[in-house]
Amino acid sequence: MTIREPRLSTVAIDALRPTQWTVGMREVREKRRHWRSVDNPGEFLGSHLIPVLHGYKERYYLIDHHHLARALHDEGVAEIAITVVADLRRLGKREFWTFLDNRGWLHPYDAAGRRRDWADLPRRVAELEDDPYRSLAGQLRRIGGFAKDTTPFSEFLWADFLRRRIGRRQIDTRFSAALAQSLELARSEAASYLPGWCGPVAR
Repeated sequence: MTIREPRLSTVAIDALRPTQWTVGMREVREKRRHWRSVDNPGEFLGSHLIPVLHGYKERYYLIDHHHLARALHDEGVAEIAITVVADLRRLGKREFWTFLDNRGWLHPYDAAGRRRDWADLPRRVAELEDDPYRSLAGQLRRIGGFAKDTTPFSEFLWADFLRRRIGRRQIDTRFSAALAQSLELARSEAASYLPGWCGPVAR
């Protein structure tokens, strides 16, 4: 079913269906700020193709770049360039979602880290919920807490690790302190099972 040569086209951002429940809104805000500084919006959009599946009911399903899609939506961008990486239109509803789940193209966990039914996923990128722990994990990666990894939803795995060890109030009120604590945790053996773990720092 996988298409070997990507097909490029544009689609309304409002027509894209998410395959995850949350984003880190701190990261979305950063992407919005970056978008405002772009000198050539057309060139930027042309070099940031959104990977999608062409799936059930002829819809396009996001499988990456949910943060960018949400940021562009919030900035008033109507359409975005996509690349269709698989054509799954022949699959029925339950078969489609089961296939996505088994391929690692689905992350139906809410902002509390609880698995939810795929039928309750947000229908539009504008409905994606904020998970502050996803923002914390994203910032942790940017400062070298862990390496970028090809494991699907790797930053969500780190977010869940941090969720169990750092209080939500601290993230909301003392983000820098929460980030410093996250960095210590990321260097610990407790995090060694996570994708992109860089190991403990020698003392």
